[in-house]
Amino acid sequence: MPCGDDWLNHPLGIVQGFFAQNGLSSDWEKKVTEYFKDKLKENNATKWVPSLNDVPLHYLKPNSFVKFRCMVQDMFDPEFYMGVYETVDANTKARVLHFGKYRDITECGPQQEVDLYSAQTTTLERQTFYCVPVPGESAWVKEAYVSASQARVSPSTSYTPSRHKRSYEDDEDMDLHPSKQKDQHAGLRHTGKVGDLHGYGEPKRLETEASAGQHLNSPNCTPPLDLNFPLPGEKGPACLVKVYENWDCFKVNDILEVYGILSVDPVLSILNNEEKDSSLLDPMECMDTLEEQRVHSPPASLVPRIHVILAQKLQHINPLLPAYLKEEESKSFISGFMSELSPVRAELLGFLTHALLGDSLAAEYLILHLISTVYTRRDVLPLGKFTVNLSGCPRNSTFTEHIYQIIQQLVPASFRLQMTIENMNLLKLIPHKDYTANRLVSGILQLSNNTSLVIDETLLEQGQLDTPVAKGVHNVTALGNLITWQKVDYDFNYHQMEFPCNINVLITSEGRSLLPSDCQVHLQPQIIPPNMEEYMSSLLTAVLPSVLNKFRIYLTLLRLLDYSISDEVTKAVEDDFVEMRKNDPQSITADDLHRLLVVARFLSLSAGQTTLSRERWLRAKQLESLRKTRLQQQKCVNGNEL
Repeated sequence: MPCGDDWLNHPLGIVQGFFAQNGLSSDWEKKVTEYFKDKLKENNATKWVPSLNDVPLHYLKPNSFVKFRCMVQDMFDPEFYMGVYETVDANTKARVLHFGKYRDITECGPQQEVDLYSAQTTTLERQTFYCVPVPGESAWVKEAYVSASQARVSPSTSYTPSRHKRSYEDDEDMDLHPSKQKDQHAGLRHTGKVGDLHGYGEPKRLETEASAGQHLNSPNCTPPLDLNFPLPGEKGPACLVKVYENWDCFKVNDILEVYGILSVDPVLSILNNEEKDSSLLDPMECMDTLEEQRVHSPPASLVPRIHVILAQKLQHINPLLPAYLKEEESKSFISGFMSELSPVRAELLGFLTHALLGDSLAAEYLILHLISTVYTRRDVLPLGKFTVNLSGCPRNSTFTEHIYQIIQQLVPASFRLQMTIENMNLLKLIPHKDYTANRLVSGILQLSNNTSLVIDETLLEQGQLDTPVAKGVHNVTALGNLITWQKVDYDFNYHQMEFPCNINVLITSEGRSLLPSDCQVHLQPQIIPPNMEEYMSSLLTAVLPSVLNKFRIYLTLLRLLDYSISDEVTKAVEDDFVEMRKNDPQSITADDLHRLLVVARFLSLSAGQTTLSRERWLRAKQLESLRKTRLQQQKCVNGNEL
């Protein structure tokens, strides 16, 4: 290891050292943060930190240093805790100062009691985020993170720690002897907000993973404790992430990587079952509903707590790239990859052409779609979005399913939404506020930025959308707003709240989609494989893993590059637009020009060019001309609008 493992196994001991040296001065908190920040900068140190994404919960030691890659699903109300408190020995009357930061439970010896009226006691505030694994995270992403990890873990039930403080040993002993938990923790007191003392049910066994328990056909069927994952069938840990500073920098749906101290103390479940008339309870907390207590204070064995020492937003979740591309050490990686960009693009184009049954034009547009991103907003208009409607897809075929499976292999996060009448009428697409439980109930459209959403319209049959509660209509409207404005209006009962997003939407359909799009590309298969399943499977197996990884780096990296247009090229584009309007005023509109500029932008970036050249502008015009000609030909063949 790059350094001693005390900071990994006993981080609270490190914190105690700084607290003991600095006493009531706030310097100790800054020194703790700097210490762990420096440790993580050491060679490969981040890979030695166990991750809740990779390691089953029962393999992680309580109070150890862990990390978690997650999305902020909800933000609870701030809570108060005892930042510093004083204990008194019942026999000797000796007083000892303790820190409450990074803890759920106060630390007391057998003969000690917390002096709630001590002048040394300080009350501080912390923010709690309810975090879930990144929705729709691809299997290859998970596997790559697991492969890169060098964390050493073993089941906590077979692990015998050598801790230098009595209370730590007691905490560990509780995992081994649940029957002794209540007696051994008579001296412990809760440092979080008093409402956290409430809960429900008996302590549960530690679980390695939890399922959302939601199904497309039964959206109202929820388990006893709904972990509130946005997507049906998701698995993984949900966490209560306790943030102590700069929480205003984060917002709902942000992707974070947090490093902190794991709290799964079984005493939390015991305290949840304490009588409501405990002397520690604030009478105001009795106003909390049982449902709110249940949601905000779930069993720690099912929803562990992480007390954050370091937290950072992630630009992306692709494990094949450096986490922060703007840092100096990442520049050599970027320049090295950019030098071989041209053959990677050519191979990717060939791969997607085969996937799209020999249609190279559709493959070109699919590449542009996959690297598109909202780079800014002008008033309410999101610039850079590029929703593609791939029409002409075979009906009642597995083609669209296989296209999605290929996209899954290329992008870090994705979801396929089967647009059927039944799903539109039943699915919860829009997140809504549950005031009884005081939480944001997730919906399918609560996705992190840069997620690929594939909407399969080929399964749509004739039918009627529900109107009594208008759920079906609202769902279709929500999809339209997502595509057009890159926002989702969350339902807060008495009002709606806009949540901007940056979601890549690909619509597959037989004819023209019912939903809006930025660009319609009609598929023209050059080959019709006799066995679609076999054809698509052989396509994926034929690609070398190293080549597939290059495709993945290519698609993630290019959407993060900066792009600009020089004044000279801007003037040339304007002159070209005027000239085209002169020749045929009906041939090009302002919308056409906007689409041309978007195509030219991503065409340039796809070639590794961060500024528009005349060559790329002409190529963009050529692609658009081919696409429009194809649509016109299809319209003439069918005799109606696509």
